[in-house]
Amino acid sequence: MNTSYYKVAEQVIAFRTPDGDNHPYLPSFEPFVHHHAEGEPVLFTLSLDESVSPAQERETIGEFDSGGAFFSVYRLADGGYQFLIAPPQGDYCGLLQTDASFGEGRLALRGNEWTREFATNNSMMLMYAFAAADKHTLLFHASVIENGGHGYLFLGKSGTGKSTHSSLWLKHIPGSELMNDDNPVVVAYNGGATVYGSPWSGKTPCYRNIKAPIGAFVRIRQEKVNHIKRDHTLEALSALLPSVSSMKWDDRVYNGIYDSLDLLIAHVPCYTLGCRPDQEAADVCYKAVLVENKRTKG
Repeated sequence: MNTSYYKVAEQVIAFRTPDGDNHPYLPSFEPFVHHHAEGEPVLFTLSLDESVSPAQERETIGEFDSGGAFFSVYRLADGGYQFLIAPPQGDYCGLLQTDASFGEGRLALRGNEWTREFATNNSMMLMYAFAAADKHTLLFHASVIENGGHGYLFLGKSGTGKSTHSSLWLKHIPGSELMNDDNPVVVAYNGGATVYGSPWSGKTPCYRNIKAPIGAFVRIRQEKVNHIKRDHTLEALSALLPSVSSMKWDDRVYNGIYDSLDLLIAHVPCYTLGCRPDQEAADVCYKAVLVENKRTKG
């Protein structure tokens, strides 16, 4: 087997392919290539293995539509998991089986070149989210702008305008850069948090191996008048929790997520922005988070 290593938000991950298989399954991972040192810890290893077949002894957990992919999830008799991965339209193209901690995964592929890359990329994302969940490392569904040395994460349900708001910052707020447009990684710690670019960025090809301390989380809501307010603890939790890749039925994953959210809410400001898709919305948001950063530094 051939093994490729990548480093995403300080976590090393491995991808193994059969000898002679030189297909570039993970083009978005190129900025994250890592030269692995002997003995260096690895978060997980995903191996392509065409011998994997659907497990007969399994418990159905459910079926989930992430917007960009469709997952059927099963718990296996040994405590591990099985995922059937399908594009928004069409039959499943990836069969992923993992151990209980998501440290090891085996993936069987089918279909054309595009569906095989699709299943591989989504398998890596699933394993990262759930292997890292108890390490204060969370995969967020958000669009992220870097400005003034800080990262600002815009949260909300699909279609609420996260990417639109990022584009307004890029157009109207000097010094703004897009870090990631769909799935950044957040690492929480006592005193704050850091946001990292990732190999997963939805429909926007923004795969940047960069990081920044988080200035604020901002939940986006479409409204007729632009206004912003600082969230209290329960409001912040209700904004952050739905934005994190999670497994409510797995105690290790869910408890790890809650521990991380406790740190985030304690140390990073969260806001709710009611807005129109216009320049004033970006100005209102920027002024609010800028004042907070100045107050914190002072």
